[in-house]
Amino acid sequence: MRLLTTVLCTTVLAGAALSAQMPARPASPRGAEEIEIGGKWETEKAPNGRERQVYKGGKWVSITYGRPLKRGRELFGTGDAYATKLNAGAPVWRAGADVSTRLKTEAPLVIGGKPLPAGEYTMFIDLKPGAWTLIVSSWPAQSQHDPSNRQAIWGAFGYTSDKDVVRAPMTLTTLPFSMEELTWAFIDMTESGGKIALMWDKDLATASFQVKQGS
Repeated sequence: MRLLTTVLCTTVLAGAALSAQMPARPASPRGAEEIEIGGKWETEKAPNGRERQVYKGGKWVSITYGRPLKRGRELFGTGDAYATKLNAGAPVWRAGADVSTRLKTEAPLVIGGKPLPAGEYTMFIDLKPGAWTLIVSSWPAQSQHDPSNRQAIWGAFGYTSDKDVVRAPMTLTTLPFSMEELTWAFIDMTESGGKIALMWDKDLATASFQVKQGS
């Protein structure tokens, strides 16, 4: 009996020590969504002599962001309180968590009929009841929070509209299910473009985009 007690105590202490050494998981994991567009499938011979299909000439578009979980919350609010919790004192929503949401595109795009040159941007959403506006901004993003850095922003804090490159209305749809984790995605893709989509809880917000012709 004494031996069993000793073994159990040793196991519990070892488990506690291991838990103490393991880093805490972030409340909002990082996420990334990527697509390759504007290219063409071509047939070529592989080194073994067989033919294979290869996608050539494509350019990448990516979104990186923090992914908050719903965790049973009422997210958006109503009336004068709409979006106040999500904005957390910022003028617009970071449309993610912690870090600023980033859009990087190797191809010049057209979003909501407005041109967006190739490059790196921050993305936000101006939340109004039934009327969301996607904002693509040239504000640089901080990789770590530094309140003294006025040249780049953390989340949406410090956002000002003077660096807006594109503002485009988003189409709102109610999903037939609830998304627990906030998710950015590219949907309804074709060779020339598709939709940037944000899903969280039962809300789906989309904005159409195309690869700029001649790029």
